[in-house]
Amino acid sequence: MSAEEENLAYDEVAPNASAMIESMRAYGYTLATAIADLIDNSIAAGCSKVWLDTWWSGAASWITITDDGHGMSEAELRDAMRLGSRSPVDERTAADLGRFGLGMKTASLAQCRRLTVVSRRAAGSRHVRRWDLDHLSSKAVSGWQLLRTVHPDSTANLDRFEELEHGTAVIWEVLDRVVQSADKDDATLRAHFLRSVEEVEVHLGMVFHRYLGGPRPRLEILVNGHAVQPWDPFVENHPATTPTPQELIALPDHKAPIVVRGFVLPHKDKLGDAEHAAASGPAGWNAQQGFYLYRNERLIVAGSWLGLGGGRPWTKEEHYKLARIRLDVPNSMDHLWHLDVKKSHATPPPLVRERLLGLAQSIRQSAREVYAHRGRYGARAVKQEFQRPWKVLRQGGRTVYRIDRKHPLVATILGASEPVSPDTVEAVLRIVEETVPIQQIWLDSSESPQDTSAPFAGTSSQERRHVLAVAYAAIQRNRGLNHRQTVDVLLGCEEFADDEAHAIIATLGDKQAT
Repeated sequence: MSAEEENLAYDEVAPNASAMIESMRAYGYTLATAIADLIDNSIAAGCSKVWLDTWWSGAASWITITDDGHGMSEAELRDAMRLGSRSPVDERTAADLGRFGLGMKTASLAQCRRLTVVSRRAAGSRHVRRWDLDHLSSKAVSGWQLLRTVHPDSTANLDRFEELEHGTAVIWEVLDRVVQSADKDDATLRAHFLRSVEEVEVHLGMVFHRYLGGPRPRLEILVNGHAVQPWDPFVENHPATTPTPQELIALPDHKAPIVVRGFVLPHKDKLGDAEHAAASGPAGWNAQQGFYLYRNERLIVAGSWLGLGGGRPWTKEEHYKLARIRLDVPNSMDHLWHLDVKKSHATPPPLVRERLLGLAQSIRQSAREVYAHRGRYGARAVKQEFQRPWKVLRQGGRTVYRIDRKHPLVATILGASEPVSPDTVEAVLRIVEETVPIQQIWLDSSESPQDTSAPFAGTSSQERRHVLAVAYAAIQRNRGLNHRQTVDVLLGCEEFADDEAHAIIATLGDKQAT
């Protein structure tokens, strides 16, 4: 044997079909992400409508996903059922939502043991192919036997497909990952099945909202006959939503740029109860903050800071919950973003991390201000500055909160030439109560817990003595108390419970040096 022939010698080691496919079931798809992956194929096939139909019957339960796309010839169907039907490095059309040539198979077989696909082109005949894991695991079967018929025991309803001139139906049966009991009368598992279908509907409304929404929707998805409603993460049509200018990030060797736009959502005070609940999203306000990464307008990542942060990755915190950022990435950059098979995870490439970090920091800061100040930074033609009764200051290295003596109502009382009526004082106190910066205080204390301090911390003894002397005189005069009673009132106030205050109080009144 020549050296050349020796170098070409090899063994062809084909994977065991049953073992390989059983292992591929562990990709981690949920029911919702699996169905979304199939709808990607329907969109790529040019469909305008997708029907998701489910049927509970214990072990005989089934799910079908039917579309009115252009359908497949027999050769196309056979190739589509091949594992790895296309290389991820192949160039895709700009509208292609696929990448690995695995999605339909891995997503389906992660949920069921019997996957049947039925398809036909316009004016063509019906073609069928089926992967059946129980068939492949039989000792009598060797190799990768892709069957050409619907299973004889199938109960799945194909009436929708049969009414279409062209399209494709995907049938899931033997739903061992969805249905854990053969008993169709098990009320608990039936309820779980129905609840899972409801979660799928919500997920589809989020993932495909840009296809489902707008004045001219490009897609309609019906779940058991019910039209899926789009969920807009950015509340774009609300007047109090503040969008940032659109940013374009171009990368070498890529024709299409990355497109970024931030949105600061309205404070809850600007939303009605129904609006606030709707804007919270499937996972709630805190979980939905961050980047929303789209690939050809299909949502890939819904609410994530993508591992960005200053020093350490940002976590999802209450005071940034109004920050959401739309990130459109062309499918030519899939490899740069490390997009996974499930199309549910992405990592920003080093070339854009700093740019995205800077944009996100700005949007997070704006969202923090809206959260802390009850939405006063909502969208408006001219930014209006308000006078607040409270001021937030830094004093002695700590954050303190003071009543603004220059606030019009406070200044009116302090500068009054005549005695101020109790009603006037009560009105000002009420305004002070209603405007306590609770969210700002919570925000500051959670970010810098070391900043918290006791009352009058950092105040000079002379200033504190003046406050106590004025309080002593007012209490004694207006309440008709003697020295001992007045001292007891002051000592009963928490803000004067420290040793320094006690020492000053002991010198007041009859004992106070003149």
